[in-house]
Amino acid sequence: MMMMWVSFAGMFALFLAIGLILLSRYKLKGIVAGIVATFAYAFLIIGGLIIAFVVLRGPTA
Repeated sequence: MMMMWVSFAGMFALFLAIGLILLSRYKLKGIVAGIVATFAYAFLIIGGLIIAFVVLRGPTA
């Protein structure tokens, strides 16, 4: 059951990264866009690592 919540956290981080990347590219300008994009790519990396961990760990009993 715990791995389900961990995978939800990974998916949330990936969706948050998508939203922040779109926001920084199309709505924001200047240094604010750079800061938001940095956070977005950090969430992308963290979410990807979490999902990779869940997938590579395999099924649990």
